[in-house]
Amino acid sequence: MNPGMPQKLSLPGVKQVVAVASGKGGVGKSTVAANLAMALHMSGKSVGLMDADIYGPSVPIMFGLGKVDQNTTPFPIEKFGIRLMSMGFLIGTEQAMIWRGPKVAQAVQSFLAQIDWGTLDYLIIDLPPGTGDAQLTLSQSAPLTGAVIVTTPGEVSLIDARKGVKMFREVRVPILGIVENMSYFTDAAGTKTPIFGVGGGMKLALESNAPFLGELPIDPRVAA
Repeated sequence: MNPGMPQKLSLPGVKQVVAVASGKGGVGKSTVAANLAMALHMSGKSVGLMDADIYGPSVPIMFGLGKVDQNTTPFPIEKFGIRLMSMGFLIGTEQAMIWRGPKVAQAVQSFLAQIDWGTLDYLIIDLPPGTGDAQLTLSQSAPLTGAVIVTTPGEVSLIDARKGVKMFREVRVPILGIVENMSYFTDAAGTKTPIFGVGGGMKLALESNAPFLGELPIDPRVAA
């Protein structure tokens, strides 16, 4: 084994570990991860959702939660039947995480190894955007079943999403598929308007030889 590579962690109670990733921020990756976890739970599966974005955790907002008292609240926190862990449970929304890469990687590993996830059919990991320390640490140390890449239709998003695909391929993590978010907006008359372009997700899937999992529209109810 490469001496510089993190040791593979063992999660004996977890059947499948799926990373949800994107090359850049703002494409709705956390929203996709939260809804994927919810959909799996609603299909009868036991599910955990781990927020690996140390600098900008989104999972607490998605589930209507915030900082908790560690002395009285055991981790992971359960909400809507899903077991959750996030840096947002440990710090206030006004507090900035001014950490260098190695400390971020250490925190991500502790979320995996030191949290009692119990028995799960799926552990969904919401990765931060980019291809930095957190992403590399997880892809090398977590027993990942595969990764789902989230992009928007535009070329700028695709450029960065390609880097995410390449990173997972280089560390031998299968790409489970591509999700195109913010594909179009449907007005009251039923007219679809592709605000950010057309076909980017399918284009990335074809050139990556990965399944195209579908298009998600812009829906104001999600933002609300």
